Amino acid sequence: MTQDSAPTGEIRPKKLFIKTYGCQMNVYDSDRMADALAPHGYEPTQTLDDADLVVLNTCHIREKASEKVFSELGRLAELKAEGRQFMIGVAGCVAQAEGEEIARRAKSVDMVFGPQSYHHLPELVARVRAGEKVVETEFPAEDKFEYLPHAEPRVIRSRGLTAFLTVQEGCDKFCSFCVVPYTRGSETSRPVEQVLAEARALVAAGVRELTLLGQNVNAYHGLDAKGRSLGLGELCEKLAEIDGLARIRYTTSHPSDMTDELIAAHRDNFKLMPYLHLPVQSGSDRILKAMNRRHTRADYLRTIERIKQARPDMALSGDFIVGFPGETDADFDATLSIVREVGYASAYTFKYSIRPGTPGASMPDQVPEDLKAERLARLNELVTMQMCGFARSCVGRTFDVLLDKKGRMPGQLGGRSPYLQAVHLEAPEHLIGTVQPVRIVAAGNNSIEGKIVTHAELKPASVIESRAVPA
Repeated sequence: MTQDSAPTGEIRPKKLFIKTYGCQMNVYDSDRMADALAPHGYEPTQTLDDADLVVLNTCHIREKASEKVFSELGRLAELKAEGRQFMIGVAGCVAQAEGEEIARRAKSVDMVFGPQSYHHLPELVARVRAGEKVVETEFPAEDKFEYLPHAEPRVIRSRGLTAFLTVQEGCDKFCSFCVVPYTRGSETSRPVEQVLAEARALVAAGVRELTLLGQNVNAYHGLDAKGRSLGLGELCEKLAEIDGLARIRYTTSHPSDMTDELIAAHRDNFKLMPYLHLPVQSGSDRILKAMNRRHTRADYLRTIERIKQARPDMALSGDFIVGFPGETDADFDATLSIVREVGYASAYTFKYSIRPGTPGASMPDQVPEDLKAERLARLNELVTMQMCGFARSCVGRTFDVLLDKKGRMPGQLGGRSPYLQAVHLEAPEHLIGTVQPVRIVAAGNNSIEGKIVTHAELKPASVIESRAVPA
């Protein structure tokens, strides 16, 4: 029996298993890979055991990313050695950075391709079936988004009421710790009409919330139908005109690209959620300069002030790296102090890890691992305290909550607050997909509990409450 045939002799759909590592953009890319292969008879599966094609969509940001990929490839090779018949593909940023090395070390891999090439996936599969080993890590001249098919509405609905939408890729900042410019290329922005068309298709299929993605998303400068360059704020304004779209978010931003136009959009566009991920990485000007971040501590704080003036209820998320080469105790204390000064609703923290080929890899004064770990623990303690404090500050306030799924308990629904917090409450199932006023009654470690506010309970003050974070 061939992998394409059922016992009855009927052709069965081929099964696609994608393991996604890393960021939201990789999640989006994995979905688009599935969309590209769907017209060629591939259906997604959550089970490796029945997969005809396994794709590892890799990320190069995390520590020892390539080692983790090779470890997973070793397990897949063992399955092949046991007689399992399936193709193996390695995609994403590790593939882009180490394509030939992957092909050399992992003989079981059939194809390696970078994040700019997955629109060629059907062609790459055909080449493998013809007996070829494929490595495709060149940056193609064409726009991959023009060649990718839209997912069917039923497929979109199966992915939920929220969706990612890539609008920008690549980065020109060249932070000294980061591989993105080398694996994703220079900054490019999708044309406005192309973004709007994909957004309309998603919303028509039932999506209520969109998160716009980009390695440096607030550097978006897509061209409209008249050839005019639009910034991210203007793009969000056009997206807000789509009937049925309730919420807009975006990530990840760079402080240097928080323009007046984008800040004004947060003031004027109430579909744009009051939650901003704005990484600073360090509170020390000396370390920021070594990182090539192109902003100072004072620049960042001024940007935060401008944002809070435009949208007083804005909550912030951030990224922090500890143990960058040359970081002293004083530099680390400066990071702790900026965390205290800003006050974060959420944050992602990392120990610096060397990325081969980046300027940081060859810098002197690498910080010992035990000192990195100690500093990370201290930072995490502070960040956790702030996150819990923010959650507690929400108790007693009324938020608009998008109810998007059944809860864990009978009669319970789950949703997201404007601040991306998981909310659970008692409510009938028919409210899934709606936005409801919810008074927060309790805060836990990972979620908050609410109660739907009836029209009789809803007072004018509730609207004000939902837009003002207490000091």
